This record gives sequence, C-alpha cells and structure tokens, in this order.
Amino acid sequence: MTTPVVAVTGPIVVDVEAGKNYWWCSCGKSAKQPFCDGAHKGSAFAPVKYTAPETGKAWFCTCKRSAKGALCDGSHKKP
Repeated sequence: MTTPVVAVTGPIVVDVEAGKNYWWCSCGKSAKQPFCDGAHKGSAFAPVKYTAPETGKAWFCTCKRSAKGALCDGSHKKP
C-alpha cells in the first residue's frame, strides 16, 4: 500500500464557489496545496474532484488521512 506524504498538519481554508470543481491533491507532493499540480504522476495516486455545494469556505485536508476525502475531518489531530 502506498502512503501519501503529510503536506501540512492542519487544514487549508479556501474560498470556494458553488458548482465549481476543485482538484484536491491526494499524494501530498503538490507544491500548490491543497490542490493538485501533477506531482503524483508515476505513482498510485490521482487527484480527487471536489465540487463545492455552496459558495463559502471549505477546509481542505492536507494530512491526507481524512475519512471525508478532500475535506478535513480532524484526523491530523490523531497520533
């Protein structure tokens, strides 16, 4: 099993627009966290599509352990 890189140990808050697609980095190697920049190429990882349900703030996961996929669930606080 391949383990993603922990990019940051807390979420990154992003202003999102309703209906807009965002491509979340699942590998942790992107220099454009929390979004994909193609750094996963050649690995088992792929970007994850997140479509904002409403305009506002979204807390994107950067530890890459969230059970909620692209969005933070607090997993970075667990040992």
